[in-house]
Amino acid sequence: MKLNKEEKGILKAYENGKMNVSIPSKKAKSAVKSMAERTFRKERRITIRLYDHDLKGIQKKAMEKGMPYQTLISGMIHQYVEGDLVESKIG
Repeated sequence: MKLNKEEKGILKAYENGKMNVSIPSKKAKSAVKSMAERTFRKERRITIRLYDHDLKGIQKKAMEKGMPYQTLISGMIHQYVEGDLVESKIG
């Protein structure tokens, strides 16, 4: 499995004993489960037209990640809306 920079840092901290791991309470588990269910609930369908070249590129990236291309598109839109995926400013 390939880890990104943040994941590598977390793993290193854990292996060096710099992280305390605790078991979450039932209340915390319930809250996280509720948030996850709301996050992954799909409520709307849309139709979008893409250039063939763009769709093929997205499908290729999704295949490399081992996920459906629709999931990749949905994830990219979610990241943009949440401010995690930002536009580069030109000029």
